Amino acid sequence: MDVVAIGETMIQFSPQSEGLMRHADSFTAKIAGAETNTLIGVSRLGHETGWISKLGDDEFGRRILMTVRGEGVDTSQVQMDPEYRTGTFFKEIIREGEVRIQYYRDYSAASTISTSDIQESYIKKAKYLFITGITPALSTSAKEAIFQSIKFAKEHGVRVVFDPNLRKKLWDEKTAKKTLLEIAGQSDIILPGLSEGEFLFGTNDAEKMAESFLQLSASLVVVKTGKDGAYYTDGRKSGFVKGFDVGKMVDPVGAGDSFAAGLLSGLLDSKTLEESVRRACAMGALTVTVKGDYEGLPDKKRLHQFMNSTISEDISR
Repeated sequence: MDVVAIGETMIQFSPQSEGLMRHADSFTAKIAGAETNTLIGVSRLGHETGWISKLGDDEFGRRILMTVRGEGVDTSQVQMDPEYRTGTFFKEIIREGEVRIQYYRDYSAASTISTSDIQESYIKKAKYLFITGITPALSTSAKEAIFQSIKFAKEHGVRVVFDPNLRKKLWDEKTAKKTLLEIAGQSDIILPGLSEGEFLFGTNDAEKMAESFLQLSASLVVVKTGKDGAYYTDGRKSGFVKGFDVGKMVDPVGAGDSFAAGLLSGLLDSKTLEESVRRACAMGALTVTVKGDYEGLPDKKRLHQFMNSTISEDISR
């Protein structure tokens, strides 16, 4: 197993028209979850991935399981719970670049994840454990499960990759800051965005926040700076990789998850740090050109074409 992740995936409903959701009369259903977005991205690039989670034993849960499994992600550690439902949320795209999310995930099956659901034998088979700041916000038991998984990873030499992925709607800011910093202090690779660095350290300067994360014991920090690109440092080598211009941004949600997939796949392919970050930027750029959290994720052939061509034909014949 190359990458294992723990987290909730939900059904996402989006209006078929832009504008305020109150005016919508039809919706499209898709699946969405930060961890599965990343796993699917890594899987499409040719690596072995596994997902630990819970779903409601309902039609939404079955759709999620079918989709994730169909993308080549191992789902042997996903439980179908007959007592709790699958979480849902609505994504309101008001106009280009303006998106609002409304969650309906209280008492979802995934919020009941606990330490008993984390198998040491599964974690130790991975090269990387990927976690986000979303899962510990779901419940006390989910937070305990995250720290248990980190403990197992540390005991078996599995590198912990952490995307803070701050969701202020899920918990109070004091608890969020304390928990995210605690997880960061036990992580090997940290992938913050500028807003998360500002929330945790009071600065939106990429170099300063990266240094702050390194002082917590991380061995690599890659700061996402949106369409501009990303700053990276491992304490010895640092640099900035310019982002890719894709013109119109269709849907920004999921770009950070795709970024993580690109970075992890680059490291797994033994690319240099700079090359891995460049791949991460390319993955994030491709994702925002398509509606949906993971639908724009490429395979290796398409990613290579995107990263190495300056002229793209509208139709491939």
